Amino acid sequence: MNFKTIDFSKFSSIRIGPIVDVAVIENDFIPEGHIIVGSANNLLVSPTPPPLMILSKEYDFIRIEENRLIIGAATPGGRVVSFCKKNDIAHFEYLSKLPGTIGGMLKMNAGLKEYEIFNHLIAIRTSKGWIPKEEIDYGYRNTSIRDVVFEASFHLEKGFSFERLEMFAQMRSNQPSDPSAGSCFKNPPGDYAGRLIEAVGLKGKRIGAMAFSEVHANFLVNAGGGRYEDALSLIREAQQRVKAQFGIDLQCEVVII
Repeated sequence: MNFKTIDFSKFSSIRIGPIVDVAVIENDFIPEGHIIVGSANNLLVSPTPPPLMILSKEYDFIRIEENRLIIGAATPGGRVVSFCKKNDIAHFEYLSKLPGTIGGMLKMNAGLKEYEIFNHLIAIRTSKGWIPKEEIDYGYRNTSIRDVVFEASFHLEKGFSFERLEMFAQMRSNQPSDPSAGSCFKNPPGDYAGRLIEAVGLKGKRIGAMAFSEVHANFLVNAGGGRYEDALSLIREAQQRVKAQFGIDLQCEVVII
């Protein structure tokens, strides 16, 4: 089994974490007792994480098979958009504004508004073989996927839309440019996590180099040299204040390892 040394303070999107030797998944072999990290775009990694693993480059691919699009789980969303633009394929334009790889997006049913990756999914392949979408429980930013995903198949329809591409760009124009792990909390039913965080007075709240962004309150940003403990303190404070004032349990969209 091969390993890759990863400095999570540079590799993760929030720029926090230790230097760790991470197991590399090759030929569908999954080491026991390891947690998959993907491209670490929605991860907050502690200074002492459990054993970690990552997919090798063999799972970074896109191909067309009859009326299906087959995409490897290590394929970045941006590469999928470029492929779809070149081949006039519809329904993947929103991936241009979602960081990360297909495996992580599938695990959390990533998306923008009503545009979600499960909308056009046919099946995923894990160590248990091909699993049809109908056998997977899924909802808003959540799925029952617990196994490592190797690849997935999607319905293929023609008609890449530059209008949708521009629409998604506008939808994400209010996001901060500072390092973050994306949206910190899931939006509760009928409300917005950013509104709740701002309502309890935490927009711009800072501990050390970590803060809830002044640009968008639901983004926990790193001003440089941020610490895991400070990020965790802000997350817990937001949950406690929102619960106390509104009776709402904010659920983390960031995965804490």
